[in-house]
Amino acid sequence: MNLVFLNSLEKATEEGNICTAQVTIGESQGTWMVMWNETREDGRRVQECWYEGLRWEEMLAVFRERVFAKQCGGYKPIVQVNVSEIDVLDRRTAYIQRLHFYGEKHANEELFDKLRDWRFKQASRDGKAAYLIATNRLLKMISAFVPHTEEELLHLPGFGKAKSAAYAADIVAITATFQRGTDFPLSWVAESIDPGELNAWLLQENERKRKAEEEKREIKHKLLEAIVRGEKLDELQEQTKLQRRNLLQLFEELDREGYDLQSYIEGQLEQVPEPERELAWKAFQQQGDRYLKPILQTVYDQKELTAQDTDRVYEWLRMLRIKFRRENERKAVEAS
Repeated sequence: MNLVFLNSLEKATEEGNICTAQVTIGESQGTWMVMWNETREDGRRVQECWYEGLRWEEMLAVFRERVFAKQCGGYKPIVQVNVSEIDVLDRRTAYIQRLHFYGEKHANEELFDKLRDWRFKQASRDGKAAYLIATNRLLKMISAFVPHTEEELLHLPGFGKAKSAAYAADIVAITATFQRGTDFPLSWVAESIDPGELNAWLLQENERKRKAEEEKREIKHKLLEAIVRGEKLDELQEQTKLQRRNLLQLFEELDREGYDLQSYIEGQLEQVPEPERELAWKAFQQQGDRYLKPILQTVYDQKELTAQDTDRVYEWLRMLRIKFRRENERKAVEAS
């Protein structure tokens, strides 16, 4: 075992004695280990294995979590190291994370529900997914801090000038009817948060993200296998249990990562009448490929489409957009 890190810690007891401990990180043939060795008041030596595994990031997260817990219990390291999750973040990110945590902990449920109702109606009017209007996290922050003006609303991360121009007036019309016990600017938030609670929340958030990334990798692997077999979107959806919008987003991610999906996409597009494909292709050339709604409006009279029809059109437009972008990239390479 190669010793990579060692630190000693001490804790004073109520009787005035000193308990000592050591925490070590070691590595052997790619396996990481985190060990805790403690000498207690009665002289007993206790050894704990906090982690044994292959993943550096997972090991580091366990190390920080457990050492931070020991520090909260009174242990002080001889050599100071950053073990709190907030300490490893840059100043701006740490500030944003504190606002997120405060919003999660102090959300006004009544106001949050009213904001969600507004978001649902606005998303229907705009023809957008609700999260593109505002995420649940942003709505919880709004409900916790209760901005009464558009200027105050801009203090919240995730609400920039574009969203302010589109939605601030509607949101403030709702929040202004609620009282609040805090004020803007939000420099007071850091002092109002318990460091232990914040650290536990950040650890949970990091673990949630790690699990989400693992699940996404597994789904992408299954998706690639199903694509090779030539399975249809309905079959892919059944296997992955994803909403079709999320399924198509994964297609786009796989394409950006360099996987060759062209033959599969061609097969899916063959089900779309050629005149409609040609109209959409010309619309991409003329209007660009960033937004799909203008392309749909060019190809169809949206009043004649049902909600289900619209969803299906967006599916093949996403596929066509992947093909369009690949074609443009090929031409750019040939021209260079």
